[in-house]
Amino acid sequence: MKSELKDGITTKEIYKMAFSLLRKSSRPSAARYKLKKAIYELGPSGFPFEKYIGAILTNEGFDTKVGVTVRGNCVNHEVSVVAQKDDKHFMIECKFHHRQGINCNVKIPLYIQSRFLDVEQQWVKRKGHEIKFHQGWIFTNTRFTSDAIKFGNCVGLQLVGWNYPKNGSLNQRIDESGLHPLTCLTTITNSEKQKLLNNGSVLCMELCNQPKLLKKVGINESRHKKILDEAHELCGL
Repeated sequence: MKSELKDGITTKEIYKMAFSLLRKSSRPSAARYKLKKAIYELGPSGFPFEKYIGAILTNEGFDTKVGVTVRGNCVNHEVSVVAQKDDKHFMIECKFHHRQGINCNVKIPLYIQSRFLDVEQQWVKRKGHEIKFHQGWIFTNTRFTSDAIKFGNCVGLQLVGWNYPKNGSLNQRIDESGLHPLTCLTTITNSEKQKLLNNGSVLCMELCNQPKLLKKVGINESRHKKILDEAHELCGL
């Protein structure tokens, strides 16, 4: 690889070279290396990302519901995830971006906070909820602008993005949970990944627990062992 490096080489080219070398030596290592790119591949719609965030929060001990309609004081709201744990109740919005360079600006938390306040007015009316802690969260697979972070901190919104906050960022949560998206896998094609996503699967762990999902989306059985071996190694099984 050293002989291929030259002045002016882009980070994208270096990434491709490194990924190619890792893929030849260890597919699971290559899969982990491409984690950020794999999150972008959860698109084009944002629903697989919502399911993925729901799975991470469930793994953290939250009781979660994904893609629900929640009654507000003024109007009903389509909410990405509703999560509860102990005496805490959260309205979570997932902002998915399909490519790098698109950050969440201050308009996003402004909009989410107004929706949360409308929902919270109904939540506090529920029996037992008057003593519960309610909060709005935003998960994104990219980054927040400084103004978005400033506003979120000011009004009490919990913001979770790539490398933010220092403790509890999206990538840290993935590392700690071991819940890698199936788009990390290097043994299946992009079209096969899309078929699995369309079928409602988002995790490598789902393939480990339900190998028949591969057959269900039309992947030839002769390739199942290779795919499952990679998935098992990636999941640490």
